[in-house]
Amino acid sequence: MWPNVAATSAERTMCHCRADLVRRVARLEPPGPRPDAITLETDEKSAKGAVVVDDPAAEPNGELPGALSPALRSKVVALAAQGVGRMPVNQVPAPLRRAASFTPAKRLRLAGNQIFAALDDPDFRSHLAVQVKASVPKVAAALEAGPPFEHADLPDIAALAYIQRPPGWTEVVLSADDSSSDSAGEAVADLSATVARLSDQLDQARGETKRVRERMRGQLESLKADNTQLRRTLGETRGSLRTAESAAAAADELVNQARRESDVAQRELEAETRRLRAKVGALEADLAASRRSARGGREAETARLRLLLDTLVGALDGLRRELALPTSESLPADNIDAVDPASPHPARVGLSLPGDDPTLLRELLDLPRLHLIVDGYNVSKTAWGSATLEQQRQRLLTSIAGLVAGRRVETTVAFDGAELARPPAVTAPRGVRVLFSQPGVIADDLIRDLVRAEPKGRPIVVVTTDRELAESVIRVGARTVASAALVRLIGADRA
Repeated sequence: MWPNVAATSAERTMCHCRADLVRRVARLEPPGPRPDAITLETDEKSAKGAVVVDDPAAEPNGELPGALSPALRSKVVALAAQGVGRMPVNQVPAPLRRAASFTPAKRLRLAGNQIFAALDDPDFRSHLAVQVKASVPKVAAALEAGPPFEHADLPDIAALAYIQRPPGWTEVVLSADDSSSDSAGEAVADLSATVARLSDQLDQARGETKRVRERMRGQLESLKADNTQLRRTLGETRGSLRTAESAAAAADELVNQARRESDVAQRELEAETRRLRAKVGALEADLAASRRSARGGREAETARLRLLLDTLVGALDGLRRELALPTSESLPADNIDAVDPASPHPARVGLSLPGDDPTLLRELLDLPRLHLIVDGYNVSKTAWGSATLEQQRQRLLTSIAGLVAGRRVETTVAFDGAELARPPAVTAPRGVRVLFSQPGVIADDLIRDLVRAEPKGRPIVVVTTDRELAESVIRVGARTVASAALVRLIGADRA
């Protein structure tokens, strides 16, 4: 690979050299044929830069027989562009006055052709020569000193001579052109030698490339054989790998299946455990409920028996007070059927009073261990029918609390909650129990349940004007009083 690169680089260098040689020769050739009157000496005098003028027209103050070479023309324009910037405005031609304010580089780039054309004006050229001499004093001194000139300074001296036009200036300009031609010839010779040297290097590089190609071809065949062997080995390895992967996949499938079966069995076991635990919890809950029910039943029966006993004791005390029985033990003579004029004759409570008489309710409230049950809305609507239900409840509870205050009376006020999702907030007064029936259950059923819950023999008074409710509680053993009696009694007590 490296010889190919070297050959390519050499060929590219030769091409560049040839193109450069062609460009230099083209710059040295004038645009038109030079007059035959000008000939260059090839002897030692010509080598030193001397010029022989055969045409009388080419005198020191005349014109050049041909155009300037491109290199010398560039030197002339550069010096002129530098001098224009130093000239007074009135000495600069009108077309160049705007360019005179530019920088030298910009002036040379934009107005170089105009400046060179303006050099044909003798006045402009003479004023410009003064400024150019001041800008390059060393070149001006060399030009005034005259030949022989240094070969390196000859282009600058020729450019200044073209602008200043001193005597013999054409010889200096032509000498600079000849020097350029000699330099071009030397450059051509150097380039030819370089081309020859590069051609040899190219031939060597091609030979080396051929040898390297033969060596690389052998190495390529060896590498192809190794590659074939490696491919064969790789195929065998891939086959073994696929077999191993298939076996591993089968093993993984077995493991996954075993895991799935294990998970299923575990889930079934957990489900069975949960069912057994739920069953045990249900059995424990049933046992606890049975125990609570038995305990509650015993407590309720005990409470009912205790309440009945207290009621009997209270009734006996009340009968003793009503019958005015002495506290001493009974004597046989006390059992004789006789009338004691000193003893009062008690009457049975409420036998001669109507159901809406407040006196009946007042006497019943004096019974020991009495349970007073009030049909709430039945009484409140009788007393305050135009008020809201909340106002009715508040007034009824406040009035009943004042009525039973100081009496040993259990008081329950039952309100209808059948059409309520939840009962309203009610503050129960001291000594008064406030109950609402369950949703879908009317207050009459709640009152019947309260009456049935009481033991037989305990005095129970239900205040209501509902005939069906009154008949049902009378059959159970309760006494009923009309709502008007309670309303009148509340009004009498307030009065």
